[in-house]
Amino acid sequence: MVDVSTCRPIRGAAVDIWHCDAGGVYSGTSVQDTEDERFLRGIQRTDAKGVAVFRTIYPGWYSGRTVHIHVMVHLGGNVVHTGQLYFPDKLTDAVYKRTPYNRRPDRITRNAADSIFRNGGSRSLLKLRKSGTRYIGSINMGVQRS
Repeated sequence: MVDVSTCRPIRGAAVDIWHCDAGGVYSGTSVQDTEDERFLRGIQRTDAKGVAVFRTIYPGWYSGRTVHIHVMVHLGGNVVHTGQLYFPDKLTDAVYKRTPYNRRPDRITRNAADSIFRNGGSRSLLKLRKSGTRYIGSINMGVQRS
């Protein structure tokens, strides 16, 4: 996380993420009757280098949307960024051939067909690298402090 005006790391920003599970279910929603549940959500503070680290699963999908993680950045009690992080379709195709993702029918919406992704989502594609059986994703984000 860097200050978009100075390109200097931002320490202490609260980075909030959430996404759905392999079945397309979010926690904490009345629509999916998960109001009292909390899974696949988290907040981490950035360190002196502006880095926040999360450990999670590969997100699932739901009708009308491509695979994504929601992200919100808080500084000094204010929300300074709300957005979504995306995954390359080719990698998602490979992951979704494995359990538990392969238990659902083929996803319909790919990145190019997602209306939110089409509005600048390519700038929010995670850089991913394989590490054993896992993937490590990263992205450089610039935000306005106020």
